Amino acid sequence: MFRPFLVLACLSFPAAAQEIDCANAVTQQDMNQCAYNDWEAADADLNAAYKRAMALLQHWDADLPQAEQGGAKALKEAQRAWITFRDKACEAEGYAMKGGSAEPLLVFGCMRQLTEDRTAQLVAFTDSYGN
Repeated sequence: MFRPFLVLACLSFPAAAQEIDCANAVTQQDMNQCAYNDWEAADADLNAAYKRAMALLQHWDADLPQAEQGGAKALKEAQRAWITFRDKACEAEGYAMKGGSAEPLLVFGCMRQLTEDRTAQLVAFTDSYGN
């Protein structure tokens, strides 16, 4: 899904000549980059949890009559709606620093947190209902 504000925020991160020590980041640019890296790691975890949940729902759908199938489709639609929610909620949160150098820090921090929350929801779902 295309996220224009993310593209613009990422363009402000030039290729680093050296690794950033995120535990001791001092400059705003480094803090922004670390927040982006944290969000990317959370997003990778989310993608893995989503794949497990989708596999479970596809398995359930396969065992149902055609007219009753739809779990996988419902999860896909829910996830797309959730992505829209996350992106817009975090864009709104970024307005606390709109146009400032710390705006990406707020946006990516929000995205990381909401992504971790969604991952926990999907993991709980598969843990509760999966085999």
